[in-house]
Amino acid sequence: MRSFDEVIKFAKERGPKVISVACSQDKEVLVAVDMARKEGIAKAILVGDIEKTRELSNELNINLDNYELIDEKDLEKASLTAVKLVSEGKADMVMKGLVDTSIILKAVLNKEFGLRTGNILSHVAVFDVDGYDRLFFVTDAAMNLAPNLQSKKQIIENSCIVANALDIDEPKVAVICAKEKVNPKMQDTVDAKDLEEMCKNGEIKDCIVGGPFALDNAVSEEAARHKGMDHPIAGKADILLAPDIEAGNILYKSLVFFSNTKNAGVIVGAKAPIILTSRADSEETKLNSIALGVLMAAKASR
Repeated sequence: MRSFDEVIKFAKERGPKVISVACSQDKEVLVAVDMARKEGIAKAILVGDIEKTRELSNELNINLDNYELIDEKDLEKASLTAVKLVSEGKADMVMKGLVDTSIILKAVLNKEFGLRTGNILSHVAVFDVDGYDRLFFVTDAAMNLAPNLQSKKQIIENSCIVANALDIDEPKVAVICAKEKVNPKMQDTVDAKDLEEMCKNGEIKDCIVGGPFALDNAVSEEAARHKGMDHPIAGKADILLAPDIEAGNILYKSLVFFSNTKNAGVIVGAKAPIILTSRADSEETKLNSIALGVLMAAKASR
């Protein structure tokens, strides 16, 4: 898939899937979920303060008769109930409503009812950037502060799960650094070369990993030619692995605010997709994120 138009199209074909919404008394989330229902992408179970959810739905002209409702006013209990619905197979993904991220993640990692796998949890953002012929996957802009080599390996593997769900079978992963040459004084460049070697040795599968790359020669073939780079990923990267959360977050927000893009985001590494959208996200971004979760759930169930 090369655009969000295609993502939505295929989500309609492979859906609908069921979203379990934790703490549903959230205006923006209700709008996004109702858009997804109307598009035929997803159905939803709303878990939370149903009285407040109903008040909001009346304001928004959303008919709650279209949804299964579970009344639970306590935020922790509502989050755990939403997660439990997924672990019991009654829903395909979890979406955060009006609750702190820490509470929903605590429920996701619950030993008895949670969705933990033993893998690292990481955030994958997908961008449809005007002027490019493909989608870009940016990771990790939200979860892992300063990942070490093994954590970066798992973050790559998580991002490949998302790319595979979008029918990109062997994504090209560029390990992004400040420069494209290894410098022993810059640990991230050392890690980048190690990750490339791990991929060549079969420790990282189903993708092509290259690094270190500076951002320009990872995404622009012209910039790569100017640098004389002869590498199968040079200028052709699908996945951009940031060295740490600060670089990832700055890259993410730069794309959102400085370019003409459509985007989506999902937390990967659990047994099911976790949709954590920001209040600053547009309705379109929230819908795209749900579509992303639908395609991941569809891929996992094949």
